[in-house]
Amino acid sequence: MAIDEFQNIQKSLDEKRQNLTDFLGSASKEEKDLCLCEEEQGVQTHLQVIESSLGKIEDGTMGICTVCHGTIETSLLEMDFTACICLEHYSQAERRRLEDELELSQLVQRALLPQQMPRIPGVDLAAFNRPSDIIGGDYYDFFQFRDGTPGLIIADVSGHGVSAGMLMSGLQTAVRTMAPDTDSPAEILERINRFYIHNIRFTTFVTVFLARFDPVTCTLDFVNAGHNPPALFRKQDGGTIWIMPTAPSVGLLEEYHPRSGSITLAAGDVLFLYTDGVTEAVNLQMEQFGRERLGDLIRKNIDLPAADMIRQVRQGISAFNDNKQLQDDITIITFKIN
Repeated sequence: MAIDEFQNIQKSLDEKRQNLTDFLGSASKEEKDLCLCEEEQGVQTHLQVIESSLGKIEDGTMGICTVCHGTIETSLLEMDFTACICLEHYSQAERRRLEDELELSQLVQRALLPQQMPRIPGVDLAAFNRPSDIIGGDYYDFFQFRDGTPGLIIADVSGHGVSAGMLMSGLQTAVRTMAPDTDSPAEILERINRFYIHNIRFTTFVTVFLARFDPVTCTLDFVNAGHNPPALFRKQDGGTIWIMPTAPSVGLLEEYHPRSGSITLAAGDVLFLYTDGVTEAVNLQMEQFGRERLGDLIRKNIDLPAADMIRQVRQGISAFNDNKQLQDDITIITFKIN
């Protein structure tokens, strides 16, 4: 388990210990009776568990299986920081309970993703999402701006697992709350950065591509905040434009003023958006799939419907990495002008 992951757990436990201690020291008897139902000793026991876990971080024994002395899965520690044995040593009943909890977490995250594609005049739209872990750190969504024009977002938080999934659910809430108040992708990201930058639970950064599409003028206004460059394939001249970042990732700068970009699309053009799990997939020789292979594959299938293009890309990645399990989440959006 990486050092920075232990530091994140330690930070969360320190915060939890401080909050509980402050509550017990400052709350009135009435407040304690209401919140604790005469179970103050249970809180003290919980504080002892937190202290014990912090001690394990200090002496380097957290995350070490007490049975085989191997490393406990990160996703397991994210769900239960007291975990002390590997999944393979769980009893059948314990595994069943854990699987039920993980399945519930996955269902919650899946419910946050769009259940169906929006209907945008003149656009063939398709999307695909597959987490490498049970819960992923990728996110995509479709929404509407203040003037009713459709918007789309694709984002990637570094890491995956329960904490990344929870962060993405918060991002979805923020975008859907802010979009009806503006017609500017840049304004949404500027406000989200202000919301996250001093939030003690936001310990990483997020890459985001957020866009507003006007079906009347066929214009796409966008901000690429440190995200993998989407590819725009021009049908008329066969050219490819990689839409490079116009702003840093969200959560890195105190003063954040993202720049917008704008492109006009024409019939047959394809906008292909993706997360880094696509281009960073590796084969047996540890070569990355890369943008060049991705571009060639899309150009070869540019006349297919959007959903079929995604299917061809997925098959190409699977063939490239010999059908092995991917090490990162994958999210793809194909936006094709009819």
